[in-house]
Amino acid sequence: MKNSIIKISIVFLVAFTLACGGGEKTKLPPAKHASESSTLASPEDAMKNWKENKGIGPVSSVTLTEVDQEMVDAGKIIFEEKCSACHKPDKKFIGPAPKGILERRTPEWVMNMILNPEEMTTKDAIAKQLLIEANGSPMANQNLTEDDARKVLEYFRTL
Repeated sequence: MKNSIIKISIVFLVAFTLACGGGEKTKLPPAKHASESSTLASPEDAMKNWKENKGIGPVSSVTLTEVDQEMVDAGKIIFEEKCSACHKPDKKFIGPAPKGILERRTPEWVMNMILNPEEMTTKDAIAKQLLIEANGSPMANQNLTEDDARKVLEYFRTL
């Protein structure tokens, strides 16, 4: 019985070793997501080219027209309930201040960061840099809807 266990263990060990390879490994280039152009940029290049970065997530296009005060009011409430523990409107706190955000980021990037912070901070060069600046404190996903994120964006436009 003891010999059988040893033999079976050896067979599994050999099979595991062979399955893991050991020969020459071919390094494949990383797969690219259609919206991950910013993952290839250095943080400096990404920051310089922020107007081209829409982020990674469900939002690919946002059209800004006149400020919609009803959306602003709803966005302010959402921001105060979900975001104010880490963000202050006009000063850096745990996270960056949203005041003037559309002078530094595209509306799509802002909404994708709100909706998809986990993937943004792992794949988007600007979000990665912001995570470093926040001393590794990642943005919490508040599970907002796209409509909620749009209202928060509208509120940011008025800061």
